[in-house]
Amino acid sequence: MAEPVKREKEILAVRRADGESRSLAASLPRLVLEARRIAANVIHGLHGRRRAGSGESFWQYRRFVSGEPSQRVDWRRSARDDHLYVREQEWEAAHTVWLWPDRSPSMAFASRGARDSKLERTLIVTFALAELLVAGGERVGVPGLMNPTASRSVIDKIAQAMLHDEAARLSLPPSFVPSALAEIVVLSDFWSPIAEIRGMLAGLSASGAHGTLVQVVDPAEESFPYSGRIEFVEPEGLGVITAGRAERWADDYVARLALHRDQIREETNKLDWWFATHTTSRSAAELLLFLHGGMMVSKSGTRVHVKAGRAS
Repeated sequence: MAEPVKREKEILAVRRADGESRSLAASLPRLVLEARRIAANVIHGLHGRRRAGSGESFWQYRRFVSGEPSQRVDWRRSARDDHLYVREQEWEAAHTVWLWPDRSPSMAFASRGARDSKLERTLIVTFALAELLVAGGERVGVPGLMNPTASRSVIDKIAQAMLHDEAARLSLPPSFVPSALAEIVVLSDFWSPIAEIRGMLAGLSASGAHGTLVQVVDPAEESFPYSGRIEFVEPEGLGVITAGRAERWADDYVARLALHRDQIREETNKLDWWFATHTTSRSAAELLLFLHGGMMVSKSGTRVHVKAGRAS
């Protein structure tokens, strides 16, 4: 009878995780509002990325400098007073940023010490980062879900695409070929085998694109605070494990976690990508600032990263 009972518990866990994921539709409005609040606070503290350069949108008038070609003078504006003015265009360096929020069943987990579930935190940061990027002139897309857009209503577009998405909830982004100038941000708990993560990185970086992997974890997944007899049920149908005295597993668990992270970091270092970790007991704004600061792009297109192994 042990095997049927074990299987029943596994099925119930999978259904519970799936139900929590599906109930996200009811909480999306709250997550969207929280994302907009955080994005607004960050935008308020940042300088805009608008600057002069080649483009089609008017930016500003400035005084003509002696030695410049006379054809740069805007004679209509200069006729208004006694000075010569040059009409500057806004530098248009929009490129595409692909955001991948892991929405698989394992992301629904939340322990008592967490502010949000891993899924809620991932979506809040994804929405807020999309808002910041579009405000800075970038295009944002979600692989397999939404084509790149520079729409000011980017959060609503992503949320609606998720609500109508009937595809399987994958832990890692689907295979696609981003442009060489694209930036990719993958937010996941990254409990996938290292071989799958390595394969994902190889595919996404083949064209020369760069990116950042952020491992979003619950505080309990960080420290393994369990003791006594505990049944651990894998929410994606991979089985049930029973620990007679769970506290004896803690040291081995922490060591395996460190090894897994070292393996991911080794792969990202080979490609000049970044790997960071984020615990849901921390502030979402910290992670947002880390990601936004890490994707600032100079006029030449050079990536300027905030060098850190831990986002928050």
